[in-house]
Amino acid sequence: MTKILVIEDEQDLREEIVDILRFEGFESLGASNGQAGLEMARQFQPDLIVSDIMMPLLDGYGVLLELRSDPRMATIPFLFLTAKAEHTDMRRGMIMGADDYLVKPFRNEELLDAIHARLEQRKLMVKHYEGQIDSLRQAIAQTLPHELRTPITAILGYSMFMVEGWNTMEREKIRHMAESIYRAGTRLSRLVENYLLYAQLELVDVKSEKINRLKKFLATNPAYPASTIRRQTEEKAQEMGRSDDLVLDLDDVSVQVSAEDIRKIAEELVDNAFKFSEPGTPVHIQMKADRQAFYLTVSDQGRGMTQETMDRIAAYVQFDRKIFEQQGAGLGLSIARRLVDLNQGKLTIDSKPDRGTTVQVTFPMI
Repeated sequence: MTKILVIEDEQDLREEIVDILRFEGFESLGASNGQAGLEMARQFQPDLIVSDIMMPLLDGYGVLLELRSDPRMATIPFLFLTAKAEHTDMRRGMIMGADDYLVKPFRNEELLDAIHARLEQRKLMVKHYEGQIDSLRQAIAQTLPHELRTPITAILGYSMFMVEGWNTMEREKIRHMAESIYRAGTRLSRLVENYLLYAQLELVDVKSEKINRLKKFLATNPAYPASTIRRQTEEKAQEMGRSDDLVLDLDDVSVQVSAEDIRKIAEELVDNAFKFSEPGTPVHIQMKADRQAFYLTVSDQGRGMTQETMDRIAAYVQFDRKIFEQQGAGLGLSIARRLVDLNQGKLTIDSKPDRGTTVQVTFPMI
């Protein structure tokens, strides 16, 4: 049965709403003030909350703020009841994350229509995310086992040869096998690192106080990432045997983003640029800034993507795998995009089939 919590300090109105909801088949609970309502919400996990604004101990805004900061209750639909019809009061509630509001006095039909609309909206949202989870589960099942087995097979195979034949092998052959084990281990380590990072990023609340504090710190402690990006991209180019293809144009400019986030974004974008372009074609990395924004641009002359492909970009998705064999679980661009979003930036892709791809990351100057 659908549970609805009613938080209202006027006893007669609270009891009337609770009775109406019970008559409609809902399991309804009543709380006489914001503090009591918040405790009941934590205990009973309602499917929807109806709350007055002006209440003792804790007002409706305080209740909403506490709910939206708690991952367990952040998505519960929230309906405000208010005797104030001023636009600013209603607008404040919507900005804070309320889903709807009703101005007192209201008719029973208005209340029920608003409740049914929000519950239906939540049902559609849950269905949407369940579909995404199913798609992600299938993609992981199809992609991740192969990506894990490939380096593990190399590590086990070469190490077995070395253990069994070390006393008869030539030094050069042992060195070759050791290098192969190292490359496979590096690939496996990066895959696990990206998998864990992606999972962590998907759990981050962009509006959390922790991130807000980090923003304030970075605003007064800007990073100068030119040397970091230069080192990261040169190492990546050398790893992929493409050092002669790397073209760097890096201004020594600052950005209000952590050096680690910038490093990871650059790593993933450059990795994709090398991966999806042919040896002997340039990969160009440019970094610059003006008074409005910081810009990081990565361009290649590779196979490019159609608009349909760009619209489908997601974790664990590899495009045209049957035609173009490639390493990786499809996490790189998703991680870069998520890090950009968390830092209030923008990632754009300009790509055309057989004509290359340009990815630009933009961060506003705080």
